[in-house]
Amino acid sequence: MAIGDKGWFRRVFMVIAPRLLLGGVLTGALSMSVLASDMAEYHKHELEKAMQLKPDIEHGKQVFKTCSLCHSDDGWGMVQGIGRMKPNGYYPQLAGQHPNVVIKQLSDIREGNRDNPTMYPFTLDKYVGGPQGVADVTAYIATLKRNPDNEKGFGRDLAYGERLYKDNCVECHGEYGEGSNEKFHPRIQGQNYTYLLRQMQWIRDGKRRNANEKMVRQIHNFTHRDIQAVIDYVSRLPDPPKDIVF
Repeated sequence: MAIGDKGWFRRVFMVIAPRLLLGGVLTGALSMSVLASDMAEYHKHELEKAMQLKPDIEHGKQVFKTCSLCHSDDGWGMVQGIGRMKPNGYYPQLAGQHPNVVIKQLSDIREGNRDNPTMYPFTLDKYVGGPQGVADVTAYIATLKRNPDNEKGFGRDLAYGERLYKDNCVECHGEYGEGSNEKFHPRIQGQNYTYLLRQMQWIRDGKRRNANEKMVRQIHNFTHRDIQAVIDYVSRLPDPPKDIVF
């Protein structure tokens, strides 16, 4: 039985309602645990299905109109619309990001595995749709041309940042920050400095719950100088050569 259809909701209700009425707090909590487990399984299924579906780019363009309020029409994450409340670079550049990366992040936010209260309501089916909508909008995002003048850092510690990057980041993100669609490693080349800086701090401090565990271990001892330097270097990485497959 597909999670999300009427039968699934009926089954969940039949499990929870009697226990809430008769079993008190403990059994109610256990029932909610069952529901949470079901929802986690649903989103895992949604992630897998979205990656397998044939995307409709034109429909994805329509879905992206909601995203553009913060991420901008071109996907550069620069100031416009609702984004005017935040400085340039606060929102990520989505343009050209790997589809699998965006699918995973959308699914994690929808599941509650990545905390983003501002974005969460706009990831719901009301705006995005189900797996097909997720597949469509992520495929459209992948077609957008990246900003050649993304927000950069101050340029004061670049040699140190380069050394940190090559020692700690190349294995997953690649020499040019190109990442990997297959391995869900985000493309960080051309990403906005302020956004990357905030995310790296959150990953180090355990505030981004869906972070790659290997990266958490890799940077848990990074100082503020380390983070600033490596992100400043990343913000200036050139476009990957055209013969690189990622």
